[in-house]
Amino acid sequence: MMGLPIWMIFVIVFGIMILAMAIQVVREYDRLVVFRLGKHVGARGPGLVLIIPFVERFIKVSTRLIAMDVPPQDVITRDNVSIKVNAVLYFRVIDPNRAVLDVEDFLFATSQIAQTTLRSVLGQAELDELLAQRERINDKLQNIIDTHTDPWGIKVGLVEVKHVDLPPEMQRAMARQAEAERERRAKVIHAEGELQASEKLAEAARVMSQDPISVQLRYLQTLTEIASEHNSTTIFPLPIDLIKIFLDSKDQKKV
Repeated sequence: MMGLPIWMIFVIVFGIMILAMAIQVVREYDRLVVFRLGKHVGARGPGLVLIIPFVERFIKVSTRLIAMDVPPQDVITRDNVSIKVNAVLYFRVIDPNRAVLDVEDFLFATSQIAQTTLRSVLGQAELDELLAQRERINDKLQNIIDTHTDPWGIKVGLVEVKHVDLPPEMQRAMARQAEAERERRAKVIHAEGELQASEKLAEAARVMSQDPISVQLRYLQTLTEIASEHNSTTIFPLPIDLIKIFLDSKDQKKV
């Protein structure tokens, strides 16, 4: 190298630079949208791609799934409740050519259309609908945003509402409503239990009235339960049938 003329060294260095500029290694998930003298000639990749230096230019576009966070948006619902909502958007570029040719910045454009659609759709829903039917609202957002971004070669796969920030007074009102609902359910369950118990007692009374022996057996069982307890004083109730025998004999003597 020391013996070569300066112009030859310059040519060798320039040739190496040109070769480095001409050879591009494109990853599996990337595409190069190539322009030759300002004219679009198509997308290239993946693998080894040759670019004509100073004649062709390229823009690299990723075709991987992109997760975009939609900033919090101030929304007034249909029932006039002011809330703040944010979301997350999942999309990918399916046509790199249209993503470059048809829109200046597809990431910025997708973010803007997601924000405006989020405000528009949630503004048409009531607060209860937003909280209870989240899946339906997510599907509606996905369909609308995907329709707008399809001409740009972008496929929106999923939109999820992440967080709904309610005003403090609305949170307190919902807490009171939830507490009242829990108390109502507890009272209903208690009333149903009382009804079932009364039905069982009435059924037991009908069975005992048809079979007097069952009353005596129940009486003996009660005595056994009382005797098993450690009480200082135990009172044994007498059956009415035993007292009735003595009363009948006394009446016969008087006669």
